[in-house]
Amino acid sequence: MAEPIPAAILPDAIVTVAQMRAAEQAAGVPLSQLMAQAGAAVAAMARRLAAGRPIHFLCGPGNNGGDAYVAAQILAEMGENVRLSASAPPASSLARDAALRWTGAVEPLDAPPVSGVLLIDGLFGVGLNRPLDGALAAALGRHADAAWRTLAVDLPSGLDSDGGDLLGCPYVADVTLALGAYKGAHLLFPAAGHIGTLRLADLGMKPDAPTRIAALPPLSPPDAASHKYNRGMVAVVAGSMGGAAELAARAAQQAGAGYIILTGSNRPPTSPHAIIRAPWRDGEMLEDPRIKAVVIGCGLGRGAGAEARFSAALARGIAMVVDGDAIVMTSPGTLPANSILTPHAGEFDRIWPGAGDKIGRTRAAAAHFGAVIIHKGADSVIAAPDGRVAVHSPGNPWLASAGTGDVLAGICGAMLARGELDAFDAAQAAVLLHQRAAARAGPGLNADNLVAAPIWP
Repeated sequence: MAEPIPAAILPDAIVTVAQMRAAEQAAGVPLSQLMAQAGAAVAAMARRLAAGRPIHFLCGPGNNGGDAYVAAQILAEMGENVRLSASAPPASSLARDAALRWTGAVEPLDAPPVSGVLLIDGLFGVGLNRPLDGALAAALGRHADAAWRTLAVDLPSGLDSDGGDLLGCPYVADVTLALGAYKGAHLLFPAAGHIGTLRLADLGMKPDAPTRIAALPPLSPPDAASHKYNRGMVAVVAGSMGGAAELAARAAQQAGAGYIILTGSNRPPTSPHAIIRAPWRDGEMLEDPRIKAVVIGCGLGRGAGAEARFSAALARGIAMVVDGDAIVMTSPGTLPANSILTPHAGEFDRIWPGAGDKIGRTRAAAAHFGAVIIHKGADSVIAAPDGRVAVHSPGNPWLASAGTGDVLAGICGAMLARGELDAFDAAQAAVLLHQRAAARAGPGLNADNLVAAPIWP
């Protein structure tokens, strides 16, 4: 799994191939200069990683190969032990110019691999739209297996840049150096599982992209004017599986909400006793005007009774967090403003079937339903109806456990009830605080110790 990305120290744009091409054209410098910058960045990273070991470049026919040719020549002129293999002659003018400046030998890709080298994969970067040739993939795999470590130029070869699908990539890179901006494959699985440690080479471009790495928005701490109601009042609607709603209520409390009402639970009262537990009574507890967010769907169940509770919550007109069973009850345009849907992959496929990449599908679904969507998974994609998207990846794999989604729903409710964040920022805050809690709960976590983990600094 890729190394977790500390978002605070990284520029945040995630670009498609088309957006990257547009950024290159708008950079105001010749493309040859951008290739020179990229090659220099690859050379610098390779020299640090190799630490005196031999360096073996694999160069493809396109501009990714051109970047590798530039880096190889820089290192050779610095006295490094450099070897270079090519899969095919350069096919672009930029790559041909870079290859002409290479002063060493060019070996065939199918030559026997050499062990103990730092392998630089410059075969195919962004823009690959078909699976790798079988013989080429096999040769790349042999070289990667024999290498001491591997460094991928922009992307490991054999990945779909925009959607994160696998196109025959035969190895997992130790380090991937993204050039200019992050791409979908750096963050979306299954491609992200081949990235290794992710680093970025800033080439001075400013891509115009509505997709970003998720970031924690500023969250004001309580002050002298704070009281339990203005810190956020959250109502959690329970259903046939009351334990799920209990988890959501406890999570809202742990995330800082000042007052929690849990209504409709069929479970006897238990700790924490600060949660107000009330019977359903056709949703009368939702009439309190101080409630700022309603969480519904966690263990709600199916059938007429569940649908009646969902309808009553909708009628209240308060910002909603819609999870679990309630997701499939949602219709376009019916949710109150500033609401959040939290589907996992299976739930998302039920409300938005069809093909496409995770970012594009989630963005389209958010516009269709008129709500922010947290499309959960090893990569969490957060999309707003206005087209903004944030991605958090990789997630903590220990969160693949029953009840952890209920905890996320409760944190979402607390973030909405604060009243200082729109739903898009509230969703980002919830996802990142959820991840913080998972890190602090540690390996082997379950929903019960996750909800007890501190999420504040």
